[in-house]
Amino acid sequence: MHLLDMTAAELAEALAAKTVSAVELTRACLERIAAVEPKVHAFITVCAEEAFKQAADIDRRRLRGEPLPPLAGIPVAVKDNICTAGIRTSCASRMLQDFVPPYDATVVMRLKQAGAVVVGKTNMDEFAMGSTTEYSFFGPTRNPWRHEYVPGGSSGGSAAALAARAVPLALGSDTGGSVRLPAAFCGVMGLKPTYGRVSRYGLVAFASSLEQIGPMARSVRDLALLYDAIGGWDDYDQTTLPAEFIPTLPGLNKEIKGLRVGVPAEYFGPGLESAVREKVRSRLKVLQDLGLIVEEISLPTTEYAVAAYYVIAMAEASSNLARYDGVRYGHRAAGRDILAMFTRTRQEGFGPEVKRRIMIGTYVLSAGYYDEYYRKAQEVRTLIRRELEAAFTRCDLLLTPTAPVLPWMMGEKQRDPLTMYLADCCTVPANLAGLPGLSLPCGFVDGLPVGMQLLGPALSEPLLLRVAYHYEQAAASCHATPPEGGGAGGI
Repeated sequence: MHLLDMTAAELAEALAAKTVSAVELTRACLERIAAVEPKVHAFITVCAEEAFKQAADIDRRRLRGEPLPPLAGIPVAVKDNICTAGIRTSCASRMLQDFVPPYDATVVMRLKQAGAVVVGKTNMDEFAMGSTTEYSFFGPTRNPWRHEYVPGGSSGGSAAALAARAVPLALGSDTGGSVRLPAAFCGVMGLKPTYGRVSRYGLVAFASSLEQIGPMARSVRDLALLYDAIGGWDDYDQTTLPAEFIPTLPGLNKEIKGLRVGVPAEYFGPGLESAVREKVRSRLKVLQDLGLIVEEISLPTTEYAVAAYYVIAMAEASSNLARYDGVRYGHRAAGRDILAMFTRTRQEGFGPEVKRRIMIGTYVLSAGYYDEYYRKAQEVRTLIRRELEAAFTRCDLLLTPTAPVLPWMMGEKQRDPLTMYLADCCTVPANLAGLPGLSLPCGFVDGLPVGMQLLGPALSEPLLLRVAYHYEQAAASCHATPPEGGGAGGI
């Protein structure tokens, strides 16, 4: 097996056994990045010098016989809206193209404490606003399976880097599906945690009440390994939950027989491509063979989720992005007075999708429209949350498609942003309700990956990962073997 085809857990064992060094593994990742970047463009910044320093330090500590943390020497890619001390964090925007944070985000601090080696910052939709990773000031990311297709977004760079075998682990952020959608489109795994389970300190804000940093990987064990490293209370983020953090890795093998899986009819209705419907429904048999009880349920408020989500998300974006005014940091344009400077800075610094969302968000918050749009969206959010909570009194978890459609071709939806927004219909309810969601590969259609989603009640990450682990063992063929001519081998 090639070094970069190994999982993070397998690489950790090889490192501990000293059959490979952290420096050798880091060099292999950086060489792979250099080889695939011209076609995929998953990275904005590659941190070769810093990565080799971290790897060499891990090797020295291992040779001295020091006890090492679980991710010691494992390369990780970090989405470029997560702050890294001394390394550019651009949010894929001209506004922050030269911004170098003076501090690490909490998740980056925890990665370093766990011994991980940060090899680069991944491409994304500007300020995480998009579902395709086409809206980047630095150019789009392409799907490693078929380069003329999008990788999903906004964490498309992280998903593409994993699918291209450039790194074994990656971090993304999920505001309305931005971890799960690219995971589905690239045939990898992505977890959106319960709101408050992973610190947002150092995550550049888009929609603060919705977004969470989430782990991405190619196996469930790796996903659990990364989630356990970054989760838990953080003194720097008062929205993190004080509930005891229970590591998920030790419980992956626990029994799952008898668990009840709800299949919401609304997620399989009009708008869902038939090929996606057939592929996801075919996996229900795998779960039933594992002893799970599958039943159909109804979630009527689902049809209002996308509208409510985009009103709330754009309103919060309008507020959060007001800080980019050319005065304190980021891009600054020349102007004859402060108003002209402020106006030109925002005209030049933001791309078209970000401007669109700021304008809509400002509109729904304006006098005369606040009650009509923003307040109603928050009321719908409450209804969605209550409906999901009621569903989890009957079911242990829910199963849905991750996306209603297959990956689409580059440029296909740029002239019709509404159709792009509708691609989030399966993922936004979890963000509105603050619940965890996990996207798993469930096969291919015409050489393009399809993802299915597991949803659970608050703090049910151990359960979701346990079910996912058993499913992965039973349906390994869904994600282990690339279609002919595709995947990393075809790049």
